[in-house]
Amino acid sequence: MNIDLLKRLCETPGVPGREERVRALIESEVEGLFDEIGTDAMGSLICRRYPRPARGAKKTGRGSKPKAVEGATKIMLLCHMDEIGFYVSSIDDKGFLWINAAGGFDPRNLFSRRVLVCTDSGDYKGVMNPGGRPVHISSADDRKKVPEVKEFFVDVGLDAADVKKRVQIGDSIVMDEPLVEMGDKVVSKALDNRVACWLGIEAVRKLEKSGTGHACEIVVAFTTQEEVGLRGAKTASYAVRPDIGFGIDVTLACDTPGVPDSEKVTAQGEGFALHIKDGSFISDAELVKEVEALAKKKRIPYQRSILGAGGQDGAAAQQAAAGAKAVGITVGTRYIHTVTEMIHKRDLGAAQDILAAYMGAKK
Repeated sequence: MNIDLLKRLCETPGVPGREERVRALIESEVEGLFDEIGTDAMGSLICRRYPRPARGAKKTGRGSKPKAVEGATKIMLLCHMDEIGFYVSSIDDKGFLWINAAGGFDPRNLFSRRVLVCTDSGDYKGVMNPGGRPVHISSADDRKKVPEVKEFFVDVGLDAADVKKRVQIGDSIVMDEPLVEMGDKVVSKALDNRVACWLGIEAVRKLEKSGTGHACEIVVAFTTQEEVGLRGAKTASYAVRPDIGFGIDVTLACDTPGVPDSEKVTAQGEGFALHIKDGSFISDAELVKEVEALAKKKRIPYQRSILGAGGQDGAAAQQAAAGAKAVGITVGTRYIHTVTEMIHKRDLGAAQDILAAYMGAKK
């Protein structure tokens, strides 16, 4: 399992609307895997792979370059590149940076965080804290308060004049934490949703290495601005107009203390999550059965899941233009939207296996 690629994806900054570094990394990784690669107006990277015969099969026609086949089923994998983060909204006279969130945060997870401020002149290390008194001089009431996101600021350790030369309003800020392996688990910031970027690459790579070929046209869209409303997926899906859309994402794994078993959504280590429903869409029932039957046939571990709120890019594929059948393939993740996001390698591998198997089997 190529954890080095996942590490590089997670550690590359890319808040909604500023995904260009992630896109460049993916472009370098997918060279040779796809027949056409392009970037749309929203910044999504659209990668097309045309049908291919099985390795060793007799080829027909002149030349060996794959080409579009009229009537081939078009399968679209939607894998958003953006991570939750912030924009600099103001710089005060002391050089402190005040922030505007891009994505959903629980302020309880923001205390005393190391961050990276991304500017045109380079990246700067910083620390994030809320305004107010530290513990030694705070009151009991002070310590009970949970600040709002707008009360947090970033200190980059430079004097005010220097800060204003280097940083400007509109620069982006991401959490600054490395990916680490812990036994069978992987922990990092931005697993939501660099997991999907990894799957969009590695599932196609697995299919290619298998030599089985595929009758469908595969479109992998590495989309932008999912965390602020599925924006890139909407435009990409409208352009591609797939027959089948796979929303590739993480989902909750609340198999942890303090959460009732009925609300866990998924349990880690039990396979990929076959996503049935969330706040943005309901998966196509026949497509769910089709994927489930294939997983059973191939003995790929899986679990069904429903997420009570939230959404993902599969909704955009389902609703674009005249619509498409859509389903979610997700990886259960503990502690989502924190720097301690955790996945199980077995679940990641199962998601890779079902995607490769489905694309190879679809007629």
